[in-house]
Amino acid sequence: MRRALVLGGGGFTGIGWELGVLSGLRDSGVDLTEADLIVGTSAGSVVGAQITSGVPLEALFARQLRPPNGEVTARLSRRVLARMVWAFLTERDPARARARIGRIAHSSSTASLAERREVISARLPSHDWPKCDLRITAVNARTGQRAAFGRDSGVALPDAVLASCAVPGVWPPAIINGQLYIDGGVCSAANADLAAGYDHVVVLAPIGAGMGPVPSPAEQLARLPGSPRTALVVPSAAAKEAIGSNPLDPARRAPAARAGRAQAAEILDEVRAAWGAATPA
Repeated sequence: MRRALVLGGGGFTGIGWELGVLSGLRDSGVDLTEADLIVGTSAGSVVGAQITSGVPLEALFARQLRPPNGEVTARLSRRVLARMVWAFLTERDPARARARIGRIAHSSSTASLAERREVISARLPSHDWPKCDLRITAVNARTGQRAAFGRDSGVALPDAVLASCAVPGVWPPAIINGQLYIDGGVCSAANADLAAGYDHVVVLAPIGAGMGPVPSPAEQLARLPGSPRTALVVPSAAAKEAIGSNPLDPARRAPAARAGRAQAAEILDEVRAAWGAATPA
């Protein structure tokens, strides 16, 4: 029985919400961090690196409640967003659409890559790859092809997370082996297809929708071969209110984390069944 945990993208609030859900579920006896495979995309890459670092989950959750000192509020401009949406809706080839977005990302970001790497590195309790199978997604900005970095990829963990969190038009593309990489969410909000072959799959997706050639997490789960037992968790109405309209606002991280922890009670039975976890006596 092999289990996969898929952690989707969703900015600062996505990190908080996912850690809230994970800690709430663990308190109720369902520990998703024991997965055989963990897939992290964007915000999920940060969470994946954190929960495999050896730091207790409760401590990671507590960190989300602290004031977001040193974190900068960002926002994707409407102009850049419109250009990306247009690329997705007018390009039939998904890889070519992603490459177009890669060019937009390269031309529109003015942030410092070195400073951004320092911020990402500070979020990671450990800069070493864990022994478990952690895969972090990113997209090659030139070819539009997805990469899934792991401990055998030869890529440093902070660089993999940096690439996965390189939101186009907000943060600069990461440079890995001379290639530019952007946010793994450009390929999919969760990249749940990487869980193919696993018997039990749980997806935490702060963003549950797809767009154009970008499949939604639900669509990817439905296409997994072998009929695995699955559960897709997206923010509840209360969690959406806590998250607010800008997932890149660090001030909303703590409310999102608390909302995720509260939501865990609502989805406990569904997740326990999908995970194949025993019901407490």
